[in-house]
Amino acid sequence: MCSQGLIDRYINFYTDFAFKKLFGTEMNKDLLISFLNALLHGRENISDITYLNAEHLGTQEYDRRAVFDVYCKNESG
Repeated sequence: MCSQGLIDRYINFYTDFAFKKLFGTEMNKDLLISFLNALLHGRENISDITYLNAEHLGTQEYDRRAVFDVYCKNESG
């Protein structure tokens, strides 16, 4: 097969869109839990997560938008 002229495409997972595509589905729940536990280096251990759709938009044009869509539960609840 000739691959000349093909361009590889990559997604930047630093963007909100790509992060949600990878980690924001119930199907990839275990992947997100593993990723977050690796970031915490054993200081906490996440046992379960709940996906919500709770976006908080600012009231003014210059306000920042906050998105709280994953709630984590550790071993102690």
